[in-house]
Amino acid sequence: MITKPIAFGGGLQSRLLRLGQSALRQVFPPQCISCGARVDREFALCGPCWRETHFAMGLVCDGCGTPLPGQDEGRPEHCDDCLAAPRPWTRGRSALVYRDNGRRLVLALKHGDRLDLARPMADWMLRAAAPILSPGLMVAPVPLHRWRLFRRRYNQSAHLSSRLARLAGLDHCPDLLLRRHATCSQEGRSRADRFENVDGAIIPHPRRADQLAGRRILLVDDVMTSGATLAAATEACLMAGAAEVRVLVLARVAKDG
Repeated sequence: MITKPIAFGGGLQSRLLRLGQSALRQVFPPQCISCGARVDREFALCGPCWRETHFAMGLVCDGCGTPLPGQDEGRPEHCDDCLAAPRPWTRGRSALVYRDNGRRLVLALKHGDRLDLARPMADWMLRAAAPILSPGLMVAPVPLHRWRLFRRRYNQSAHLSSRLARLAGLDHCPDLLLRRHATCSQEGRSRADRFENVDGAIIPHPRRADQLAGRRILLVDDVMTSGATLAAATEACLMAGAAEVRVLVLARVAKDG
């Protein structure tokens, strides 16, 4: 027997949906995405966790998004790292500073299978990226090597870039770039070693190279330390004919003080 759905008016449907959501919240109240404490809405941080999460706000470096001392007077400013070694990309932003609860959240997404965190994190990234977003940008994640992707089962940067692109109404190409060989972990390496480690490791995907010509690209990654990986990805885009590359990361490792 074929049954037909009951047709409700739009207003009745909305009321029923709200009632259902309200009942669900009574049974399963929203919890802090970090510690599990009760909060007043989904995908939120509780007060203590919010205070331990350092958002990159106010005056920030126009190249990497790290917070800077002083007031934002509407002109581009750059941190010492970006002044000492100019970036191949034009502009960059970060949503968080990689310390305290921000670090814990990033590690939960990256190594703890907490893909649910991509939703609020993409919202934070969208707010941070507002000054560098413009129509026509194509969003793409920094790629993982296939063996690392096999072991981890997902590319956290691709989850962030996908949701960000939807929120911003921009084109998204999840496999625009690829890592042609595996690289060692960047952790514990000097700045020079980090750049050497990823030199030539990232290239345009052979089936996507034509999409780079003349396009402006927004590269998305989870964490920026030295910027070596993003520099390698940027250079791959520019060598393939991209008109411009901007970068956006979830968290920036910032120097103390």
